[in-house]
Amino acid sequence: MSLLPGKTAKPSPTPSASTTPNLSSTIRTVCDILRRSNCTSALQYVPELTWILFLRILDAQETLARAEAEASGGDFTPSLHAPFRWQDWAAPTPPNAESVGQTPEGQPVGWKRKALGEQRIGALLEFVNKELLPHLHRLATLPDGRPNPAATPKQRVIGRLMTAVERVRVDTEGDFTDILDRLDAIDVEQLDATHTFTLSQVYEDLLLKMGEKNSDGGQFFTPREVVRAVVATLNPTFGETVYDPCCGTGGFLAQSFEWMKARMGDEALSTDLERLRHETFFGREKENLVFPIALANLVLHGIDQPNLWHGNTLADLPTYAGLFEQAPATFDVILTNPPFGGKESASTQSRYDIPSSATQVLFLQQILDELSAPAPEEGFAGGRCGVVFDEGLLFRTNESAFVETKRRLLDECDLWCIVSLPGGVFSTAGAGVKTNLLFFTKGRPTERTWYYDLSHVKVGKKTPMTLAHFGWADDFTLLDDAALPATLVEDWHERHAGQPFPSFARLLARCGQPEADSDYSWTVDIAARRAQAQADKAPHDAEAARWREQAVTLKTRLAALKKARPVPQADIEVCQQAIQAADKAAREADARAAAIDAAAFDLKAVNPNVRTTQDNRTPAEILDTIERHGQAVGEALARLRGLMDASSMAG
Repeated sequence: MSLLPGKTAKPSPTPSASTTPNLSSTIRTVCDILRRSNCTSALQYVPELTWILFLRILDAQETLARAEAEASGGDFTPSLHAPFRWQDWAAPTPPNAESVGQTPEGQPVGWKRKALGEQRIGALLEFVNKELLPHLHRLATLPDGRPNPAATPKQRVIGRLMTAVERVRVDTEGDFTDILDRLDAIDVEQLDATHTFTLSQVYEDLLLKMGEKNSDGGQFFTPREVVRAVVATLNPTFGETVYDPCCGTGGFLAQSFEWMKARMGDEALSTDLERLRHETFFGREKENLVFPIALANLVLHGIDQPNLWHGNTLADLPTYAGLFEQAPATFDVILTNPPFGGKESASTQSRYDIPSSATQVLFLQQILDELSAPAPEEGFAGGRCGVVFDEGLLFRTNESAFVETKRRLLDECDLWCIVSLPGGVFSTAGAGVKTNLLFFTKGRPTERTWYYDLSHVKVGKKTPMTLAHFGWADDFTLLDDAALPATLVEDWHERHAGQPFPSFARLLARCGQPEADSDYSWTVDIAARRAQAQADKAPHDAEAARWREQAVTLKTRLAALKKARPVPQADIEVCQQAIQAADKAAREADARAAAIDAAAFDLKAVNPNVRTTQDNRTPAEILDTIERHGQAVGEALARLRGLMDASSMAG
């Protein structure tokens, strides 16, 4: 427990958990306790751990901030007051009175918990459920649901983080106090950037459990190494705003913060760091369960006042927007992994120029609207985006919404890179959808798109995709071939012995140039493809125009026939049939033209350099091979039976 200067630190009830292994062990132990205490799945125990751990870290942060303010003669306004601070109700009081620390009011640390424990069993849980949690909820929201105007930014974060917590889920007070004791033992006496980062990594490892088998949490978690690769590819820099319209647990924002902070260096001004933490990162999240976890994740990474909006992004219906008030209308960098396969209501679809029930189509339109436009006078080329999309979005041309949204993408943005990911990338997050990474910049139409193919890499739950598969070391330096994963390079070295492997990281700097093409990468001339499609569909357009013109002539004749007396019924019927035939022919010609045009928007990554091995054996040769394998199996079985008989006789 962090204490004020001059106070005596109390001994921890369990060993200090400051190092990564000890910290990981502490968190695992707490999760084990939660699992046996009415939190059977990760979707139950992760949120429960989140709010308890957050209050523990908040108390340590505010204790240090108070000490720093007093040392410098400044003022400090806490977010929480007695008895609602961790040091009041959660921290255990050591049996040795001489080692007891004190609160700012002079009370022994843990005084409230001790008093509750002396009342009766269950008094602590009753206090948390009936006094602490309601108080924390009121920090951000008034009883009528409106934002609390008197709340500080930090209090709003606290209040919103607690929104999904109605009561303690742990079903026994003994288990609850055990959890409090173990988290209190985390040593945050020196709560610096390194320690915070260590804690954040442990927490992100825990979030991965939300995507374990048979868990719905995978939809909220993008593998960290994929996130880091996307961030490195876009390279957000200080001064740019970063946004995720469906941020889930906050992984893209957290990793962007780590990337930008590392590149600012140790000599960064405190004012710049303050701007980085408070004015740079913005996100939206719909799910009530996940929104508090995103807040906690960002706080643990050092973004102590996250600018997160809670509600339905696509419908623009906020549940709570109080943390998002300073968000700009558009953003310089967007990184995101929108949900695939969802459906939106007709009212939500009507908000978009290209209505669709497919969430990924609507999110792409949302991204295009929220990317910053170029500002040449300021040297800004336009907003950049790195996004994970399912393969269906790329290749589907049978629905106009998919085609027209991709048309808008190519017209308004330079889609400069598509990375085809292996099918098992998201298996660790409970999903097996084939996905791609799209990178584009707003402000100029797409001329050429560089593709990189990683689909041949074998990844899965026990062998997840890593940064090394992209060709980067953990510090984002380029890896030598010897350090690259075997599944990435083995085919290459068989064909190109002695030549360096063309990893994504190695070729990225030459993206769009001929030397960036390889066995695993190629460039598609999108502008030429679209121009060719226009030329190919022109005859069908002309044919459709001729049929429509003929139909107009026939309709004029039909009108004249209907006015004639006597009415020539037979001629009218012939004319009507001719009109129907002309209209049908026009529609068919239009359909052929539309199909040719739509095909130009099939953006699926199909590697033209893939080498296929053909089996040229005759049927007789194949049967001979099967027979030989059968003989080998028969001989092996005979030997095995002989060994078993010998063993039986010896027994």
